[in-house]
Amino acid sequence: MNKKRKTAIEPIRADNYPEWYQQVIRAADLAELSPVRGCMVIKPWGYALWENIKDILDQKFKETGHKNAYFPLFIPLSYFQKEATHVEGFATECAVVTHHRLEKDADGQLQPAGELEEPLIVRPTSEMIVGEMFSKWIKSYRDLPILLNQWSNVVRWEMRTRLFLRTTEILWQEGHTAHATEDEARKEALLMHQIYVDTLQEDLAIPLIKGEKTEVERFPGAVSTYTFEAMMQDGKALQGGTSHFLGQNFSKAGNIQFQDENGGLTYAWTTSWGVTTRLIGALIMVHGDDDGIILPPRVASSQIVIIPVCHKEEGKETVIAYARELKEELQSIKYRDRHLRVECDERDMRGGEKLWSWIKNGIPVRIEIGPREIEENRLSVTKRNKGHREFEHQTKDELLSSIGDQLEEIQRDLYDKARAFRDAHLHTIDDKEAFYAFFNDPTKKGFVLSHWCGENEVEEQIKKDLSVTIRCIPFDMEKEKGTCPFTGKESPQRVVFAKSY
Repeated sequence: MNKKRKTAIEPIRADNYPEWYQQVIRAADLAELSPVRGCMVIKPWGYALWENIKDILDQKFKETGHKNAYFPLFIPLSYFQKEATHVEGFATECAVVTHHRLEKDADGQLQPAGELEEPLIVRPTSEMIVGEMFSKWIKSYRDLPILLNQWSNVVRWEMRTRLFLRTTEILWQEGHTAHATEDEARKEALLMHQIYVDTLQEDLAIPLIKGEKTEVERFPGAVSTYTFEAMMQDGKALQGGTSHFLGQNFSKAGNIQFQDENGGLTYAWTTSWGVTTRLIGALIMVHGDDDGIILPPRVASSQIVIIPVCHKEEGKETVIAYARELKEELQSIKYRDRHLRVECDERDMRGGEKLWSWIKNGIPVRIEIGPREIEENRLSVTKRNKGHREFEHQTKDELLSSIGDQLEEIQRDLYDKARAFRDAHLHTIDDKEAFYAFFNDPTKKGFVLSHWCGENEVEEQIKKDLSVTIRCIPFDMEKEKGTCPFTGKESPQRVVFAKSY
């Protein structure tokens, strides 16, 4: 009988998926909890992932005419009170600043003092402060469109937090635009939605279902919210990000009016859109295995590690010199218009420990070099998307001439595996009893495609009964009419139901 191989991560995914997720983050040295409840410290290997995602998106934003700006962290309470629906959506998550200094009491303990005349909200999102500024900047149709983005943080006072997926402080980008017409604003919201979809699928290798949120799940104050949903390996959905067509709701609340071409006054049409560091959580849960995270090469913190291996002191300097030279040669090569990110691990530690540290943190390619490899002009190359003992022997010239293609092969393989998993766990159900049985069965996992009549009460009852929501009304699936299994009424198309993060 074959003995089961010990894995780098315990517990494994099949035994305790939530704990596996936490252990992967720890093993890969991505982040850890901070002294402030619900907040996290993102460590260099994790932050490099965010920087690479940020660089890709930032370039795409600028190519489509958007410019970066920055708006204050603090927003006066009165600004939120202008838009009732928006306030209601975020009221229970707001952190509120009420004092502006600390003073020592009689016992020498610091206490808040200097009460503010008006409380300040630590931004959960910036629509209201952006609207205030837009109302000052926009006077004529000639001032439009305004296409802005900011890279910043937000605070949402979450009761239950999980690293990267749901934290009190979140790193993100948020775009805000204003337009002269409804059609222009809708096209903007859909354009940014597609930019997100392309980035996640092409660069993060995450297959998506894109669509529109229902009224119940819509962003507070929006007319339409466009989303893209990914399936994690436990079958739950994760919303990768959203793009919102806000109509004139925020313009009317913030008095964003302009003189149109006919000389009349009209309200601007606005959008907002954003993604967060939860994309790193998605990467872990879509691509990880029982040995740790697996990073897609296009966004990997580093793409290649060179590991000099020399068990004797004699020849060690030669091996290290060869490894350093190879690192320089690889770094001179461009992959996806950027120089390759390469590590050379010269740490003084046991070889097995060093090897497994790189497996756990998901680096796409490992190259081991010892005296024999130098003598025989062959490199031992291992790829993280394959077994940890599946070595490929390549000459130096073969590696240098084909490394870009090899990285792209890994990228495609990760996407294909994730898509095959997702497609195998899409279930079509047309019966209410079978629907409830599926989501009540802990051995079942995945998304359910089912008809829905469009009534909010039906959606809310399912959420109450099963903790299941409509993730989206999909764009790219066949829109055949049918019968809602929950009411017997006509349904225009199937929607995606799932449990979610």
